[in-house]
Amino acid sequence: MEAAEAEGIELQVEGVRLVALQGDITRQAVDAIVNAANSSLMGGGGVDGAIHRAGGPRILEECRAIVARQGPLPPGRAVITTGGRLPARWVIHTVGPIWQGGGHGEPETLRSAYRSALALAVERGLESIAFPSISTGAYGYPVELAAPVALQAVTGFVRERAASGGLPLREVRFVLFSRAHLDVYRRLMQAAGARDG
Repeated sequence: MEAAEAEGIELQVEGVRLVALQGDITRQAVDAIVNAANSSLMGGGGVDGAIHRAGGPRILEECRAIVARQGPLPPGRAVITTGGRLPARWVIHTVGPIWQGGGHGEPETLRSAYRSALALAVERGLESIAFPSISTGAYGYPVELAAPVALQAVTGFVRERAASGGLPLREVRFVLFSRAHLDVYRRLMQAAGARDG
């Protein structure tokens, strides 16, 4: 475990370990990592570019095939490809909203992006998944507003699926690029733990 990861925070929800840590999502040894993709699925900057560079050309080939079959990926939806050369076996690509001030359905689209990715993971029987902070980079979503949506989307999904007995997931990670983003998640998860405790 890297030193930065050791400074993260953990929360238990219905037997699922939720972890927030500062680190590199391309190095996470989980069943699937989530890519904050654009609708073309052709790679880009930030997390998207890093995943394509680290994972190699096979990911892009599969993305091209998906777009050829079904067209560009709408915001809030998710698709899955191989992990290529990544430690993760799979990459779940989802498109978050571009921040336009919060009055254009951004929270709903962001919530859908997290839930769509989780639904694909559960459909595949995956036990561990790592998310970046979707939409808080080039798409401009303020992390202070995006993080509560992300945490609520994940905890809500876990509680719903656990109640119905269909939840293979054992760990969900939020892998944050910066210490400032980690601090936002730490505050939220500490508050959630205090409420549940």
